[in-house]
Formats: sequence, structure tokens, C-alpha cells
Amino acid sequence: MIRLKFLSALLLFAAFLTKTTFAQRTESRDVNISAMVSEVSSTNLAQIVNKLVSFQTRHTLSDTLSKTTGIGAARTWIKNEFEKYGLASGGRLQVAYDTFTQPADGRRIIAPVILKNVMAILPGTDPNDKRMLMVSGHYDSRVTDVMNIKDFAPGANDDASGVAAVMEMCRIMSKQKFSSTIVFVAMVGEEQGLYGATNLAKRAKEEGWNVHLLMNNDIVGNSYGMETDIKDNKSVRVFSEGVSALETPAQAAARQSAGTENDGKARQAARYIKEVAERYVDQLEVKLIYRRDRFLRGGDHTPFSQQGFAAVRITEMNEDFNRQHQDVRTENGFKFGDLPEYVDYNYLQKVTRMNLSVMANLGLSTQEPENVVVLTAGLTNKTALKWEVPKGKKPAGYYVLMRETTSPFWERKFFVKENTATLAYSKDNYYFGVQSVDENGHESLVITPKPGR
Repeated sequence: MIRLKFLSALLLFAAFLTKTTFAQRTESRDVNISAMVSEVSSTNLAQIVNKLVSFQTRHTLSDTLSKTTGIGAARTWIKNEFEKYGLASGGRLQVAYDTFTQPADGRRIIAPVILKNVMAILPGTDPNDKRMLMVSGHYDSRVTDVMNIKDFAPGANDDASGVAAVMEMCRIMSKQKFSSTIVFVAMVGEEQGLYGATNLAKRAKEEGWNVHLLMNNDIVGNSYGMETDIKDNKSVRVFSEGVSALETPAQAAARQSAGTENDGKARQAARYIKEVAERYVDQLEVKLIYRRDRFLRGGDHTPFSQQGFAAVRITEMNEDFNRQHQDVRTENGFKFGDLPEYVDYNYLQKVTRMNLSVMANLGLSTQEPENVVVLTAGLTNKTALKWEVPKGKKPAGYYVLMRETTSPFWERKFFVKENTATLAYSKDNYYFGVQSVDENGHESLVITPKPGR
């Protein structure tokens, strides 16, 4: 009897702990963003994927003259679709090829070849807002032999799924207006060596584009895990680097002093993606993967990271490698190949909605606070921060974010109207960030404060 009473008390205590572990969270959704999110159609996504598959192969070095087969026909169709969206935008959407000549590399490019990224640019409405937000997928495909330019290479999930997400976003978002510029890109040459992204990232750097975020969608339409037999249509991965490849010795010293290895631009952007996407997309959990990419693989976000831009990779949670880089064939009754019937279009719809909600919320926000500093002159158990008002439209206020040094996510947000804040929490025990917010609740990216006096 005593043991039963003890067990009952223990269960009640455990239940109490469970109830108090999870704090209530109030979520406020912008009705306009919610409407855009709801407009994302799984039917449209399936139609785009199947159309891209219909070109038989989209190999980087395949036919450019045929109107029905090869990479030339595929890029023409993508551009034509973007132009249709442009008509619905009232002519604001600017559609063009990003054309370049890729030299032979002695490996996967056997002779100089003209390649074309397909771009649709939606200019921002605020002339003082120079931010550029980019979302991408790659439209080339391949089979087992990366140099096989003839055989059927459907590339339904890798990466017609990513291109479909980009195109569906463009169809919906081009009818709206955003403060910052939004760029929709179908990249070329990913399978041959990230050539399209490398060219575009270099161009962005040389021309001074203010790329605040690139979300690269690569393999985002499958919800089944090979070998593990996991079926999961609720989880998606965001890969982000911690330390920039362009970090200077002075920046490295400052990072080491502040212990902000986990607070680089891409990592902060990943946290932002998780918060906003889970706010707007039901039954979706964004998993932050603290790596630039998967082992043995690469993606089009990497050249942007290497140029110093905040860039992340969006990828399904569980991959089926029997559907990637495979000759289409049947062996022992099992059908290999990246075919459209193996894409989970309801899952792809969620991932597309995730991308759209983030791009819309960020595109509508005011710009980030500038010169954010945590004051370190005195010995105190409080934290004082200051910053400068951003350019362009003035924010309604700011959020000061806080988390334990061991926590991967922001845990508390304090709203302030001025551009200073003093918190009764020690700067030695927590990490802090600051973001601006407008009157409709659209937040900017988070800025990590620098130590100062």
C-alpha cells in the first residue's frame, strides 16, 4: 500500500512537471501572409514537376535546340512561366537569363559551354531598402553516370521539387508588394559542379548586391527514409554554417572572445526560418542542422556562403537514395529512379509554404538595427545594449532576444521602443540578439551584438 501511494505521488509530480515544462506561446499571424501560404497548391507543384520530367533529361550538357527535349527546352519553359507570372504582377516582375560561358574543367565540363540560370526579380517598393532575398532550386538533372547526357533523367525530386517550390512561390508572391527585393532563381549546372550558383554568387559580390538571405531548396519532395523505413511528412532540415569562410583574423578574435561560434549570419537566419515557418505552417517542424551540408554532397548555397552571404540549404528530413542519381531501371522487382510518382506533393506543399512564409515576413519587415553593441565596460550582472535606427522605414520597436549559452534557440523576446535596453540578466551567462519589428509584427533578421564601450 505504501509503495502504491508513493508511486501515485510520483506520477502526480511527474504530471506537474510535464505541465509546467512547456510555456504557453501566443502566435500572431499576418492575414495576408496566411492567405499567400494557403494559396500554395499541391496540384500546381505536381504539374510543374511532371512538366520538368517531360523534357526527358535536363542534363547540363544536353540538347539546347530541341523544343521538347533537353535542358534548352526546360529553361525556355521555366522562363516562359515566369513571364506569365510577370503579367499577373502588372509588369513589375523582371524575368531574364543569367547567361555565362563555363570553361572546360577537364572533369565534368568537356568543352566550353553556354549556361543559363533563369531569374525572376520582384523589386522592392522602398527605395531605401536595398535588401535582396533569394530563393533557389536547380533545374538540371542526372542519372548514375554524371556524363550521361542522353538517357532518361527525370530528376523529379532532385531537383524539380525545389524548382517547383520556387516557381509556385513566384506565381503567388509576384502579385504582392514587399519592401525588399525578392529574387526567384532556377539554377543550372548544380550536378556538374555548382556552376550556376558559383557564377551568380560571384556576380552578386562584384555588383554589390545586398543579399541578406539565400534559401536553397534541393531535394525537398520526399517523406520516406531509405533503410530506416521512416515515413515523416512533418520534418524538414535547414543546413547552416557557423563560421563564415571570409572571417578575418580580427573577426575571429572577436568571435572567440564573445563565444559566438554558433551565431554567424547563416545560423541566425536558420533560427529565424524555424520561428517564422512554424508560426505559419501547421504540422511542420523545422530541424536546424548545424553543418553547411550533408557528407559527400554539395549544394548551391555553398558558393554564396563562400562569398560571405547568409545562405542555407533546405532539404527533406529522410532521403531515399534509390531515387537520387539513379538510372531508371527495375532490379529484382524494385524500380529505381527519381520519378514523379515517388514525390510526396503534400509534403512539398508544406516545404513551399515554409519558404514563402519566411520570404514574405522578411520581405515585409523593416531593416535590421545597425551597429548593435553590448556594453562591456563595467562589472555588472545586468546587460546593457544599444543600437542605431535602421535605414528606410522606422520600426515600431525592437525585440531583444535572449537564450542560455547552451540553448540552440532563442528562449525569450523583450519588446522595447527605444534603441537601448538594459536587462536584469548577466551578459556573461546568456547570448543576446536584436531585431526590428514593424507595426504588423514582421521581424527583421537578428543581429548579434558586438562587445563595445
